[in-house]
Amino acid sequence: MKKIKIKKGDTVIVIAGKDKGKKGKVLEALPNEGKVIVERVNVVKRHQRATRDFQGGIIEKPLAMNVSKLMLVCARCSEPTRVRKSNKSRVCAKCGEVVDKV
Repeated sequence: MKKIKIKKGDTVIVIAGKDKGKKGKVLEALPNEGKVIVERVNVVKRHQRATRDFQGGIIEKPLAMNVSKLMLVCARCSEPTRVRKSNKSRVCAKCGEVVDKV
């Protein structure tokens, strides 16, 4: 299991790839793969077959992104930042704001 510093609910910014510069909220973290799913980022169109519950058609679906292409956005300074560990909590490396308790 890989150790990733981004969790579900964090606001992140894309620093590399086709969606560079976009911000979004993490919907799901996949630590075993080192990836996360971010809303409105890395979206692809898929053709969905009709079922009893779903009408069918073309749907837009977010795919998982590698954590190395993302940076956490600090709530206080609202800039992309690295995360440091301090007394069992995640801390913004730029301003020292506590992101959350671990």
